[in-house]
Amino acid sequence: MELHVETRGEVLVVRPEGERLDAVAAIPFKDQMRGLTAGHRGPVVLDLSRVVFLDSSGLGAIVAVLKSLGMPGRLELAELQPNVDKVMRLTRMDTVFRISSSLADRLSGGWRDAG
Repeated sequence: MELHVETRGEVLVVRPEGERLDAVAAIPFKDQMRGLTAGHRGPVVLDLSRVVFLDSSGLGAIVAVLKSLGMPGRLELAELQPNVDKVMRLTRMDTVFRISSSLADRLSGGWRDAG
């Protein structure tokens, strides 16, 4: 899976370029994220603006990245598409992750109520 990466201040922003984060993409995504975040001490924002489909394997990969970062709140989500947002709500992962409605909101400190 191709990932677009940029640093904005202390924030590492990672955007998957594919439309699906599913069983096929989950392991490469998780491995690449671990490599990208190794040694990064600031927040990591996962920009999901291009992901329109997320299955349990993709969700598991996101949770695995969260766990690999160690500290709570270091992995944040932004730009969830409606179907991805629905998965987050149905699985109650919206209570685990900080979610911003837009990347610009996140970078300016604004958060939406995910619940």
